[in-house]
Amino acid sequence: RRSGRNNRRAKVMHRLFVALELPVAVRDVLLAAMGGVAGARWQTDDQLHLTLRFIGEVDRHTAQDIAAALGRVHGAPITLALGAPGSFDTRGITDNLWIGVTPQDAIKALNQRIEQALARVGIAPETRAFLPHITLARLNRNAGAIDGFLARTLPATTFEVAGFALYESTVGGGGSNYEIVERY
Repeated sequence: RRSGRNNRRAKVMHRLFVALELPVAVRDVLLAAMGGVAGARWQTDDQLHLTLRFIGEVDRHTAQDIAAALGRVHGAPITLALGAPGSFDTRGITDNLWIGVTPQDAIKALNQRIEQALARVGIAPETRAFLPHITLARLNRNAGAIDGFLARTLPATTFEVAGFALYESTVGGGGSNYEIVERY
């Protein structure tokens, strides 16, 4: 008879999201726009991206299915420009500062193609409306005023997007770390 130890291996989960990589010049403009808000945890250079679809935790087999399905998403390159700053809140408390992108029609169409590909492998559709943005900071409850951030005007910055990536997120001591699993 075996001992009381559980001999089953723990199921490894992968926390995934689909996003656009940002060119160095764009990241430089965004990094220069950071600061001036007490209590903000500003993103690092390697954390900057534009999320197209957060997937969440999935097992290895589902992750492989997702990677294969995303390989069937195609489209023409998109030219984007950095837009205006904005913020998100939860229950009336601002918890996120971001920069928008324009135009939104082409990137929303890419988001829809990704949604369709994920649905084919059993990933439930996103229930929140898609608002293309690049997160710059997360705020704690005691964060300072954000009016100065929201009033910022960034230099005119355009960039071309010719592909997207599947990322895996792991939480570490300094926040989330992102690793590209595959580029498309």
